[in-house]
Amino acid sequence: MKCRYCKAEIPEGELYCKKCGREVQIVPDYNPLEEMLTAQIQLDGNEQESELDQYINQKRRNNNRTGQSAGRNTGSTGRGAGRNTGRSASRTAANTTGRRMTVNTTGQMLTEKERRKRQSARAARKKALRRKRRIVLLIMAAIVVLAGAGFYVVYQNSYNGIMKKAQKATQSKDYTTAEAYYKQAISKNTKKADAYTGLADVYLSQDKTDEGTTLFEEAVSKQSGNVELYKACMDFYLKSDQNMKIPELLDSVSDSMLEKLNDYVVDEPKFSLEDSTTYDDVQKLLLTADKDTIYYTTDGTDPDLTSTKYTSEGIQISEGETTIKAIAVNKKGVPSSISKKVYTVEFPVEDAPAVSPSTGQYEEAVQIEVKVPEGYTAYYTTDGTDPTTASTKYTGPIDMPKGETLFKVVLVNGKGRMSGITTRNYMYDNQ
Repeated sequence: MKCRYCKAEIPEGELYCKKCGREVQIVPDYNPLEEMLTAQIQLDGNEQESELDQYINQKRRNNNRTGQSAGRNTGSTGRGAGRNTGRSASRTAANTTGRRMTVNTTGQMLTEKERRKRQSARAARKKALRRKRRIVLLIMAAIVVLAGAGFYVVYQNSYNGIMKKAQKATQSKDYTTAEAYYKQAISKNTKKADAYTGLADVYLSQDKTDEGTTLFEEAVSKQSGNVELYKACMDFYLKSDQNMKIPELLDSVSDSMLEKLNDYVVDEPKFSLEDSTTYDDVQKLLLTADKDTIYYTTDGTDPDLTSTKYTSEGIQISEGETTIKAIAVNKKGVPSSISKKVYTVEFPVEDAPAVSPSTGQYEEAVQIEVKVPEGYTAYYTTDGTDPTTASTKYTGPIDMPKGETLFKVVLVNGKGRMSGITTRNYMYDNQ
């Protein structure tokens, strides 16, 4: 580094130029924290600086008085000569004291002792500054550590922290601990669905399906507007093979909520036949559902995913009364509500059966014959009572009994429907 005044080389660390005696100007990098601390140190050193300035000013006054006295003793009458003599005397006095003088950047004369005092003061200030820096850094580090520890404690007791511990316990199959953590998380935030899901899964892993079901059903009953909780409940139904509970749950929600749960809403299958009329012949019923699978029953029981799977061949509705119940199930396994129709098919019933011979009195043996159409069975009586399916079954011609006989016969089809009754009154006397 070179002196800005005399261009002489200045060794590293020197504060004054040895050639011209001027102070070296060092411009440090700007640091807001350092500036703040330096200002504080400067305030602390004001008192010491004041004493040093007083000493320097006193030396100046002494030098000036010495110069003036020497000028007067020469007897010079000229002001210029007096000043020259004063300067000479001042320099002589300075040299005789044995103290070397230096000049700072402001032109002030400093002795070697004064210069060292200033250097010592600056060194002390720098040392104090470094010490304060270390203290500030230590304080900042302590704050960071304490903040981190505080955050960790807060996180561990927060909803997310508790959930993380619950999930970890679940993964390690420590279900007792996991159950406790999930319950704690629910108490922290009753609206978060994932805590209910986690606890229900723990129940499911222990074959406690009923407890998981109760957990969700109680929760949704208290939070009828919690969409995520409803979704979590229905997902649990799917996982626990309780699919048919989904449409039951959806039946209890409002229309606005139903729109938000649209992914779980499946339209009922459509029937090709109405059940408001009675059919007189066998019918073929077709069911349709948009891209969904249909399951149905014909015995009046509620269908589920184990019931008969519908095919494009349709369902045959035979004579009599038939109850068809059907559901549509989407790809996720979500079923629709049950759609039900009751069909009635009644075949036309034959008129009263034809019987021969006709009513009359007979003297010779005669057989009674009944014409039975295909698909029917004939039942008869000979004592005048109306025949039923519990009466004597007609299997072929019957010998006419002796005496008076009131013969009655009826036809019954495969569905138990009876025709009208045919009555004949016979009198057989073979004398």
